[in-house]
Amino acid sequence: MFLPTTKAELNAIGWNQLDVVLVTGDSYIDSPFIGAAVIGKMLARAGYRVGIIAQPDIHSAADITRLGEPRLFWGITGGCIDSMIANYTSLKKKRRSDDYTPGGRNTRRPDRAAIVYTNLIRQHFKNTAPIVIGGLEASLRRVAHYDYWDDRVRGSILFDAKADYLIYGMAEKAAAELAGTLNQGGDVQQIRGLCYIAGEAEMAAVRKNYIELPPLDAVEKDKEAFIHMFHAFYQNNDPITAQGLYQKHGNRYLVQNPPQPLMSQLELDGVFSLGFERAQHPYYENLGKVKALETIKFSILSHRGCYGECNFCAIAVHEGRTVQWRSEQSILAEARELTKYPDFTGYIRDVGGPTANMYGFECGHKLERGPCSNKRCLYPDVCPTLNVDHTKQVSLLKKMRKIEGIKKVFVASGVRPDLVLADRQHGEPYLKEVVGHHVSGQMKVAPEHSEESVLRFMGKPSAASTLKFKAMFDRLSKAAGKEQFLTYYLIAAHPGCTVADMRNLKAFAAKNLKMNPEQVQVFLPAPSTYSSLMYYTGMNPFTGKPIFVEKEPRLKNFQKDIITEPTDEKRIATRRGLGYNQSHEKRPRLPQAKR
Repeated sequence: MFLPTTKAELNAIGWNQLDVVLVTGDSYIDSPFIGAAVIGKMLARAGYRVGIIAQPDIHSAADITRLGEPRLFWGITGGCIDSMIANYTSLKKKRRSDDYTPGGRNTRRPDRAAIVYTNLIRQHFKNTAPIVIGGLEASLRRVAHYDYWDDRVRGSILFDAKADYLIYGMAEKAAAELAGTLNQGGDVQQIRGLCYIAGEAEMAAVRKNYIELPPLDAVEKDKEAFIHMFHAFYQNNDPITAQGLYQKHGNRYLVQNPPQPLMSQLELDGVFSLGFERAQHPYYENLGKVKALETIKFSILSHRGCYGECNFCAIAVHEGRTVQWRSEQSILAEARELTKYPDFTGYIRDVGGPTANMYGFECGHKLERGPCSNKRCLYPDVCPTLNVDHTKQVSLLKKMRKIEGIKKVFVASGVRPDLVLADRQHGEPYLKEVVGHHVSGQMKVAPEHSEESVLRFMGKPSAASTLKFKAMFDRLSKAAGKEQFLTYYLIAAHPGCTVADMRNLKAFAAKNLKMNPEQVQVFLPAPSTYSSLMYYTGMNPFTGKPIFVEKEPRLKNFQKDIITEPTDEKRIATRRGLGYNQSHEKRPRLPQAKR
């Protein structure tokens, strides 16, 4: 059943007051893919009365007050996507559409939604229950961070929002513990996975056990201090190895407790057995359909977390560097459940996670002692101790496609070629299974670039792995008697990438991939990523050396156009309002680093 979102629903079930009210920047979609729905259902299963207010009108009291004041806490999230990324393109142009808003028009999610919603509650409820912010937007902005839209370092969102607490990461366990602690009148500040604000008098005990990050005023002024801060922040995100952190903001302190322990497989399976409606709540459905449901309604999450740690991606900071996967029984049970929906046509749109083929294996060292501090699982090469093994995923896919009522199960999440190649025994059988039964003519891969210098800044493997994977894919497709293609995701204007690099990428695509790429995006500096650190500082954070960073919007677009448009560069430059020589210049590197 849906969680209540209107006063009429509360009256119908006889609830006078809710324990928790969740406020989200997305529409209320009751799905295991939607964080607010998952947290709400988890708390409801624990016996708490929970309601959801989705995309409240920020100019009126009507929406934010309609469920009354909660007994335990308000839970605020900007939604499944950082609100600034949801609202603006990588060139800072306003997005017209929003896949998580009824009707699809981008008119209901405010900029910096977590801050706005918290202030909205403060405006209409004085001395209210604690306000807790969470979700991706809060998680990635929990310490001082570079904000692309302001082009400056901002302090923790906890201070900007004037909220009471922040829970970060995949917060099911933290939210449940928070509710229980508040219900019993316990000490909230001891909860792992939680951030809070402390005064000087409270810091004596914290200083004994926690690591101090450079203060906000230092990282605002000194880019090297900001880099030092980010390294310490990034290395303290794993539940096994992380220490608590604290950072001075003016005359107060942000305190970040160590992360919550990872969920056991049994606990993770339990999340997906909460009885989701896989639909938009009727109250919001009356306002229009949400496009996101086209993808997620009949898709299945098999795991969370990522081994990749690509420098431009925030998944490792938010979901973790250790991959947690569900049991085969849990996934198969969910697949059978999907066949009971009246509008199910036999097609499961996707089974996977951030990357499809990270299911069913893990490094034993990491599980016992946490991630290595001096190397990554997949970069520059796949670590041999990761024990890459696609056997469990092959078994899962074969069993899924035999379920009565299922015509086809697609693997649409994207596949890491280097993992397939690293699995010498089971990699090719896995790809054979996918090519033969789980592709709809195209398979997604994300090489991002071809040039070694750019790939190093991205933390991506050599283009050689893409070519080897392509050869295997083409051979297996031909053997299966299918005309199938790879779809390549590429990035333009990443830190360290020049116009010359994009020309080389175009030549690489034409010669080796036999195509003119269309899936090219201009790099967007997301909060709390190494690539955004490079973009802001103009330095390689691992060497301290200056790097080229393209910051001129027209020249960013020019890099993209080189790949996507068949016309000559001179014509593209003219249309972009650039002089042909200007667009071809290799612009000075050192001044970029001093910005």
